[in-house]
Amino acid sequence: MTQCPQCGLVFERGEQGYIVGAYMFNIVVAELLFALLFVGIVLLTWPTPPWTMLTYGGALLMVLLPIVFYPFSRTLFLAFDLMFRPAREEMPEATGSRDVSGRNRKLT
Repeated sequence: MTQCPQCGLVFERGEQGYIVGAYMFNIVVAELLFALLFVGIVLLTWPTPPWTMLTYGGALLMVLLPIVFYPFSRTLFLAFDLMFRPAREEMPEATGSRDVSGRNRKLT
């Protein structure tokens, strides 16, 4: 369990769907970056876009971007999640208030 060293906030909330939300952010950002780059290159090189480079470069980007961006997508998803559902003291999985044995401990 990874926690913030300053406040003890657990970076991975225990609710169902947290991982799926982080994956969703990851895929959306990767696809948007790919689409922006693709359209930008096509517009800049029109009327003869480099289709071969776009095909192979696009395939490479769609493999590498989700891998590179995944840690950032988890952090972004946690930030959005905390904006809409702030961590509270009665949520031990969100605030890091469990000890090593998994039992709740009193927050100070």
